[in-house]
Amino acid sequence: MTLRAVKGMNDILPDEIGRWHALEAVLRRTFELAGYREIRTPVLEPTELFVRSIGEATEIVEKQMFILKREDESLALRPEGTAGVARAYVGSTLHNREPVSRLYYLGPMFRAERPQRGRYRQFWQAGVEIYGDPGPGCDAELIDMLVRMLSGLGVQNLRVLVNSLGGTETRARYREALAAYLRPKSAELSEHARRRLEDNPLRILDSKNPQDQAAVAGAPSILELLTPEDRAHFEGVTRGLGALGTPFEVSPGLVRGLDYYTRTLFEIQTTGAEIGSQNALLGGGRYDAMVKELGGPDVPAIGFALGLERVLLALPAAAAASEPRCFVAPLGERAQVEALVIARELREAGVPAEADTRGGSLKSLLRRADGTGSRLCIVLGDNEIERGIVTLKDLAARSQIEVPRAEVVLRAKSLLASAPPAGSSGA
Repeated sequence: MTLRAVKGMNDILPDEIGRWHALEAVLRRTFELAGYREIRTPVLEPTELFVRSIGEATEIVEKQMFILKREDESLALRPEGTAGVARAYVGSTLHNREPVSRLYYLGPMFRAERPQRGRYRQFWQAGVEIYGDPGPGCDAELIDMLVRMLSGLGVQNLRVLVNSLGGTETRARYREALAAYLRPKSAELSEHARRRLEDNPLRILDSKNPQDQAAVAGAPSILELLTPEDRAHFEGVTRGLGALGTPFEVSPGLVRGLDYYTRTLFEIQTTGAEIGSQNALLGGGRYDAMVKELGGPDVPAIGFALGLERVLLALPAAAAASEPRCFVAPLGERAQVEALVIARELREAGVPAEADTRGGSLKSLLRRADGTGSRLCIVLGDNEIERGIVTLKDLAARSQIEVPRAEVVLRAKSLLASAPPAGSSGA
């Protein structure tokens, strides 16, 4: 029986990885230019971490976590990145050393849901977290950075939604107002929404069920119940976005699927790509209470998470450019040893190179060189070794020259420097 990958957990093959590398490079460059530093947290965390931070009455905790039991431990494959970073922030006491910490992460997350286009059981996320800055300017700057990054990548038809969930007081008032509005309509709600009505009514706003959407269409807006402090903060966010020239829409029904959010909430969507059942590329918001709830000090925080697979689906289909490379093709046993030396010299000089020591005819070696996407093929046999030369074939230009063995690295670097990267013609 042929073994296959677990459903919803996909291999990323060599001919696909170039687009991933290109996106990851843009993400890292964008974050680091804005002062973020990378953090890497374990894939396995205590299950209790997600129950406490995400919320016990959420879809993720109730249905989507992969949980492992070992002796008296309950461990979970991380379903999102924020909780683990917050735990690391508290445990490392970064708050004692830095008034404001800007961190970013990139890695796989896991959710046990039904796989579909753009939604997988193992999926890759990048995100940032800012600790210590409570101001609305911080929120506006983060949203603007993400809009500009996505636009620069070529993602079309961006839609930026922003909302405020307020603080503890606002949220409690709205929760009661929403439940009071929906209780007389309980018969019109889906079974899932009826269960949520008492323990987590805000989740109903996030439902994709048409009957739930119809029931909440006339529900009160949380923006009508903001405290003066929460309203001032949200107005500061929208004022900052306006000053930056960042297009946005105020969306009172935006709640997202995690319980830890407070005040600012945002989501960036695209209407110009087929990325699956939902059109969200990324989302985030404030979670000012999480650090304290995890045993740390009372430190405000904001962050976001972006799905790499979803952004890749939204990007133009141009092939990713790859660095020009060399293929060393030896003819005969004596030449095979020399080919290893030449390949090592090229790599030490920063030139990607591989030597093929399987033997074969010149025709078969050139076919292999072409199959690797190499720009240059360095051919040598007994005759070339005796004469102290190699034959340098430019596979794209269909030309060749003989060069002294001592100059092969210099000449190869010169030719590759003038060559366009492989795949750049499709950009």
